[in-house]
Amino acid sequence: MLLTISIAIAGYLLGSISSAIITCKLMGLPDPRTQGSNNPGATNVMRIGGKKAAIITLLGDLLKGLIPVLLVHQFAPGVENLVAAGLGAFLGHLYPIFFRFQGGKGVATAIGVLLATHWTLGGAIVGTWLVMFGVFKISSLSALTAFLLAPLFAAWLLPWQHPTLTIGVAVITVLIFWRHQSNIKNLIKGEES
Repeated sequence: MLLTISIAIAGYLLGSISSAIITCKLMGLPDPRTQGSNNPGATNVMRIGGKKAAIITLLGDLLKGLIPVLLVHQFAPGVENLVAAGLGAFLGHLYPIFFRFQGGKGVATAIGVLLATHWTLGGAIVGTWLVMFGVFKISSLSALTAFLLAPLFAAWLLPWQHPTLTIGVAVITVLIFWRHQSNIKNLIKGEES
């Protein structure tokens, strides 16, 4: 139990490193929390700083979800530890202790978590996102659809896993929907960019 708690805390601290804020600072761009959508994520960084800054941010956000889960696979295997590392990193991204708890919406970090948990699960999420984006060209709709299906993918693709994994994925889904409330309202009104 103590190991699992320690893993969750370590994941949270890693997740609290804001790729968007650090990238913007290093590239001489405005703080993404004060520009565009005020969200420190790759999409907003692209609005204020272009593709290069957005790609760096995206990779950083992916890695901070990927690394803690891969480390757990290697050094402390077990479903509870995987979930602790993944949720810790994800919550760190949403509510980073190093940046006044003002974090992003969590999509890239969650994808990193799920890719590291099992490549088929992460691949299903990425594939769904790509198909939706190819059809509708709306990033938020693509993310919401992919994560709405994520718990179903977890239960279907990894049936041998403990239900804790599916519950962890469901928690991520709920939090992603919570963080996308403004996007959901804009989608309903037909005003989402």
